[in-house]
Amino acid sequence: MQTNLAPQYVGTPEGEAAEAILRKCVHCGFCTATCPTYQLLGDELDGPRGRIYLMKQVFEGATPTRKTQQHLDRCLTCRNCESTCPSGVQYGHLVDVGRKVVDAQVPRPMGERMLRWALKEGLPSPLFAPAMKLGQAVRGVLPAKLKAKVPAPQAAGAWPTQTHARKVLMLAGCVQPAMMPNVNTATARVLDAAGIQTVVATKAGCCGAVKFHLNDQDGGKAHMRANIDAWWPYVEQGVEAIVMNASGCGVMVKDYGHVLKDDAAYAAKAKRISELTQDLSELLPDLVPVLKPKLNAAALANAGMQAFHPPCTLQHGQQLKGGVEKHLADLGFAIQVANTEAHLCCGSAGTYSVLNPEISTTLRDRKLGHLDALQPKAILSANVGCITHLQSGTDVPVKHWVEVLDAALN
Repeated sequence: MQTNLAPQYVGTPEGEAAEAILRKCVHCGFCTATCPTYQLLGDELDGPRGRIYLMKQVFEGATPTRKTQQHLDRCLTCRNCESTCPSGVQYGHLVDVGRKVVDAQVPRPMGERMLRWALKEGLPSPLFAPAMKLGQAVRGVLPAKLKAKVPAPQAAGAWPTQTHARKVLMLAGCVQPAMMPNVNTATARVLDAAGIQTVVATKAGCCGAVKFHLNDQDGGKAHMRANIDAWWPYVEQGVEAIVMNASGCGVMVKDYGHVLKDDAAYAAKAKRISELTQDLSELLPDLVPVLKPKLNAAALANAGMQAFHPPCTLQHGQQLKGGVEKHLADLGFAIQVANTEAHLCCGSAGTYSVLNPEISTTLRDRKLGHLDALQPKAILSANVGCITHLQSGTDVPVKHWVEVLDAALN
């Protein structure tokens, strides 16, 4: 797509990045077929191609409007369009740049500004954990909409104490330790059973995605640099990998090299961090032969048939498709993905379920309809946001796949 940058964008990082991505787009429209918001709303401007045209107009000098901003806001950034695109358009990077430029020119209403500020400052805050604990204590009397955002309290279980020669770093995350603490301890126990020690750098916190995708890109980058500083001594000591058990965090950390490429002090380190980062499922091929003899046959049988929902951040953001299902099946679990629309977003999408609740809930219920058709004993996923969001709409237990694997170990 030919693009003629307006003078104010020529030579700027945003302008150059946008132009390079826009020129790859041949406006074929294949992306519209797999865009959740286009499927629901039927508006070309609520699909990737339409949003690309809107951003192109802005970078060519058109003045963005509140409507432009809203169409970009309604994008889930699920990146399904990237999986579909035959031209390799990096839509996720483009929409990050486009939102930044549009938000700089279009003021938001006070209510929106306050909500977005509360999310970007509150979720990564040390105060989130005590606030969540308080919410869980009074969960039974909370209004339904708020109760849906507060999962029932979960026991974390014990952290393994063995020392192993093989070591990996794990990002504990900002919300997962408070909302689903068993995911991190289950990860450590599963890796321990395979002879791998899990190490957590205490000064590493939020991956940066919360602020970055709420258009506080400088705040997001500050989180990224803090994590790099916390991890770097372990990298120098030869840690094997940085393991992510929340695919939303994983796709962000794998992008550190891109986001910080122009930061002279951090570019090289960020690139190395991204290279070392692996989703937990990427370790499964090596774990299967070690763990299979350690699984309890009765526990496997009792687990029953389980449905797997692959998060967008796993299958589209990281382009990791089919691995969890294949390797859990190799371990003896009965697992299926939905027969229909397994590629579509569940509607969680980070803070999207708070900012766009109607679309988010519609997508959740649509997803659960396909998963419930399998009549699973449990629904499994790989991202804290998806798990919490899906659980808010069903009585079927929704868990991280590593929790089920951990529970089946002798």
